[in-house]
Amino acid sequence: MKRKSYEIDMCHGPLFTKILLFSIPLMISSILQLLFNATDMVVVGRFAGSTALAAVGANASLINLLTNLFVGFSVGANVLVARFYGAKKEREVSETVHSAIVLSLICGVGLMIFGIIVAPQILIVMGTPEDVLSQAVLYIRIYFAGMPVILLYNFGSSILRAVGDTQRPLYYLFAAGIINIILNLFFVIGFHLGVAGVALATVISQVVSAFLIIRCMMRMEGSCQVEWKKLRLKREKVIQIVRIGLPAGLQGTVFSLSNVLIQSSVNSFGSVAMAGNTAASNIEGFIYMAMNAFHQTALSFTSQNFGAGNYKRIGKVLIECLGLVTGVGLVMGWMAYLFGNQLLGIYSSDPKVIEVGLLRLSVICTTYCFCGIMDVMVGELRGLGYAVMPMIVSLLGACGFRILWIFTVFQEYRSLWTLYISYPVSWFMTGVVHMICYVIIRKKQKQADISI
Repeated sequence: MKRKSYEIDMCHGPLFTKILLFSIPLMISSILQLLFNATDMVVVGRFAGSTALAAVGANASLINLLTNLFVGFSVGANVLVARFYGAKKEREVSETVHSAIVLSLICGVGLMIFGIIVAPQILIVMGTPEDVLSQAVLYIRIYFAGMPVILLYNFGSSILRAVGDTQRPLYYLFAAGIINIILNLFFVIGFHLGVAGVALATVISQVVSAFLIIRCMMRMEGSCQVEWKKLRLKREKVIQIVRIGLPAGLQGTVFSLSNVLIQSSVNSFGSVAMAGNTAASNIEGFIYMAMNAFHQTALSFTSQNFGAGNYKRIGKVLIECLGLVTGVGLVMGWMAYLFGNQLLGIYSSDPKVIEVGLLRLSVICTTYCFCGIMDVMVGELRGLGYAVMPMIVSLLGACGFRILWIFTVFQEYRSLWTLYISYPVSWFMTGVVHMICYVIIRKKQKQADISI
């Protein structure tokens, strides 16, 4: 199989350098994505008011709840493509790629219909305040209208990551992001469309990114090339994608469910608390996505080396990813907290909004490295083919704990600090259990004469 200049050979050569070459474009892509999303927040907060900002923020956890299940399938596509690619099974790679593209469109259409019809009712159940509700409903309906292209981009970029290409998705994201910023200014400031303008800009930019990534895959050579005549669902590949991706999607969905409960609890403190929480969450997103690059790195590198039979390399991948994610989490997290007043001031000039946002940053950003460690462990376990185990551990250790916390400790001591502290405690507990699971799995592999 001939390698292209954009691809990284994950199975041979110096590992640390290749991890950096893979993860840095991915990190920049993720940060750029959030920077463009932050532009949405800044524009709507500055030019449409704090109520509009709260309306956009109120949708974040709900959107994640409804989309994570299907985005999880892209994880299954990533693992499967990487494994077949590492094993040099070109026909298997091609069938997986085409099945994944069709699956993304089917899931996108279904999610679009569900989101437009049902999501507004969920916002009401979440206790979204009356002064925010109408704008929140408008935003989420427009956003979900673009769900087919959003999932298409996610699946396409996941496939490119599986073969070591993190550069071209970065270029396409940058182009779409610039369009997003221009349209934000055009719709919100020029035409005073408020949250509708932000949602329209987001959907149009996602159409551009999806078009670019599919065009790229159609022009590729080799097993990852997309051809119209081959676009069909291969039953066995879909089953494998779902088998790996469904646990990841369920994990993300239930994680989002706990975040919806937390968002509902934040809603009870009023629109000012919602705005401050939204701004802080957006800042945290930069740190999370930077750390998540190493989750994706561990997933792809482990999958390819597992497929190629390079078992000695797998342990090294984990150690180096854990070291890098800890360093990035500590540095970025503390910087965000120390410069919290200035950063939050970009989103809102209201002192009360900044005060709430700073409280959240003080609890979550200073401990965010625990979340990164937990995610790298999940990526490693999934790359080894264990999809259900990390799901169960994460659901019980993180989601279950947070839900229990909300209905017990938070009810007794109702404050935003009590709500936020549940995050770092759950990350630490879950990360430790994941490490124990990894050690047990590797010992079993040793006993099966698979050397570490």
